Amino acid sequence: MNNAVRSSGRLLGAGLRALLVLTVVCGVLYPLVVTGVAQAAFHGKANGSEVTQDGKVVGSELLGQRYDKGTDAKGNPIPDLRYFQPRPSAGLGSNKTNDVNTQYDLQVSGATNQGATNTDLIAAVKERKEWVSKTYGVPQSQVPADAVTSSGSGLDPDISPEYAKLQVNRVAKENRLDPAKVEHLVEATTEGRILGFMGEPRVNVLKLNMGLKELLK
Repeated sequence: MNNAVRSSGRLLGAGLRALLVLTVVCGVLYPLVVTGVAQAAFHGKANGSEVTQDGKVVGSELLGQRYDKGTDAKGNPIPDLRYFQPRPSAGLGSNKTNDVNTQYDLQVSGATNQGATNTDLIAAVKERKEWVSKTYGVPQSQVPADAVTSSGSGLDPDISPEYAKLQVNRVAKENRLDPAKVEHLVEATTEGRILGFMGEPRVNVLKLNMGLKELLK
């Protein structure tokens, strides 16, 4: 009996010591080392890839955001056409309801998982295409796909160069700028394919609007 008690005591003591050591190593030392390396080698990315302008954080280059001037009578956001607009946000979920997140709610991320034959998706795309066509004065046949569909995350910070150029004349008119200067800004902000072959050319909307702000100074 005494041997069994002593054996159990030794096993319990060994378990507690292992728990303590692993807690310190895995729960304290490892996170500190990883955090230190990240802060030293990848400071910007480790802190959310924040973007600053005039000494203030204006967003993250990894997350899209809306550019609105209030809401209408139904509570829907009204796009501020002085700025370049992002692609639609329509990920599943919301931090308030179980409805679709259409307002770049940064606390949730995800796709709608709606298929090409889904009637809600077809209606939404049709409505967006009509809005883009009317707002920017182009035929519906020239409206690019990213102007009427959301990304897999619903928080895409980029748009296609085609969608950015489509907005040039309206943005220039709203800000009383030379369209040629605004178009040059789009070209200067356009990023090519990753490593020259992965993905598609893209324009970061936040950086584009930051450049627009500089033109207005």
